[in-house]
Amino acid sequence: MTITTYKISGMDCQGCVKSLTRCIKGLSPEATVEVELESGRVSVTVATAEQVAEAAKMAGFSFDGPIA
Repeated sequence: MTITTYKISGMDCQGCVKSLTRCIKGLSPEATVEVELESGRVSVTVATAEQVAEAAKMAGFSFDGPIA
């Protein structure tokens, strides 16, 4: 399974992590999500960049794009 990592800005607590995770899984139920709160790195499988961007918007955060 391919893991893709994105930068998401605006998260500052575990509630933010839970909200983003819930939104990603709402758009792609099979996705696995791992969030590094301090760096804003979000690693996902199964979800597309568009789904992660939409989930970030739904949760009130900024989608800064993929990390190479």
